[in-house]
Amino acid sequence: MAKLSRELKAQGMDVIDLSLGEPDFRTPAHICAAAEKAIEAGYTKYTPVAGIPELRNAVCTKLKNDNQLEYTPDQIVVSTGAKQSLANAILALIDPGEEAIIPTPYWVTYGAQVSFAEGVPVYVPCGIENDYKISPEQLEAAITDKTRLFIFSSPCNPTGSVYTREELQALVSVFEKHPHIYIISDEIYEYINYTGKHESIAQFDTIKDRVVLVNGFSKGYAMTGWRLGYIAARKEIAAACEKIQSQFTSGTNSIAQRAAVAALLEDNTPSMDMVKAFRERKDYVIRSLAKIPGIRINNPSGAFYAFPDISAFLGKKDGEDVMNTSEDIAMFLLHKGLVTVVDGAAFGSPNNIRISFATSMDNLIEAIKRIEYALGLLQ
Repeated sequence: MAKLSRELKAQGMDVIDLSLGEPDFRTPAHICAAAEKAIEAGYTKYTPVAGIPELRNAVCTKLKNDNQLEYTPDQIVVSTGAKQSLANAILALIDPGEEAIIPTPYWVTYGAQVSFAEGVPVYVPCGIENDYKISPEQLEAAITDKTRLFIFSSPCNPTGSVYTREELQALVSVFEKHPHIYIISDEIYEYINYTGKHESIAQFDTIKDRVVLVNGFSKGYAMTGWRLGYIAARKEIAAACEKIQSQFTSGTNSIAQRAAVAALLEDNTPSMDMVKAFRERKDYVIRSLAKIPGIRINNPSGAFYAFPDISAFLGKKDGEDVMNTSEDIAMFLLHKGLVTVVDGAAFGSPNNIRISFATSMDNLIEAIKRIEYALGLLQ
């Protein structure tokens, strides 16, 4: 959709792009300054595979201060983006034929990486009535002797759903009965959280050794292009991930790692200001979408996406064009409303579309008007 948006813009069309999953803010100045200092100091050589000691220590400090989680540097592996962190963990934990339970809607990469590892993705649909979150009963029902892994995100891309401590505790009660299952907890949107407190499933001691916590710098620090992610896990898992990474990319960018140390240990005010702006946009977008007849929507507690259910428009048409799928709806909004959104089927939820509010309020106000107008053409 982003590609189509660029093509139409090149033709002179005024397209508003709501497809991108990255903050529209610049990386904070003090983080950029740390990178500049690293360049000036000649910090341009290969780095240890698992990350420079200063950064691994900084991650441990962050996890203790923000999450009350105790980790040591040999439990941290820094990678070229959280996506590589996920890939390392999945390749380390999944053998051919083993199953990974993935609640849907889900981030598109989870299932693809499980398949790449020759595992079997097991998708568990989670509806809007439960804020798109898996219940303990659904989790229990999906577990088999082949289940090896459970992968989820909180806050979630694409729904913005955030698990409470009580909800996580209920899932933990299930995992305690099945010691053969590992958990990958994707917490990349941790800071973009409107509930006031992020809860990690790694806080529960009974399963902590089976949790691979995945996080990074792209969302909370507006550092998407810097390509930095990390895991925190028990030593054996971290060592396996380090070994895998050594054969793919080795250590990640030296300059970016020095910048990441500043991100974790210095002033976090710019990130909090960014979240404040996202909250204001979220409130406007959700309130406005909820007023459009036919749209059902949850109120996201994190991330920067709206994930409306547009199933009421399926089967309708504008002249000769019938809306058979959410992809049809997305293309219709592009051509009739000049707004790009993402087809929900990509996230395992074919009755939805994903709308990013990581853009200016002016763009959002105009985009919602266009979406309402275009949907109003369908009969």
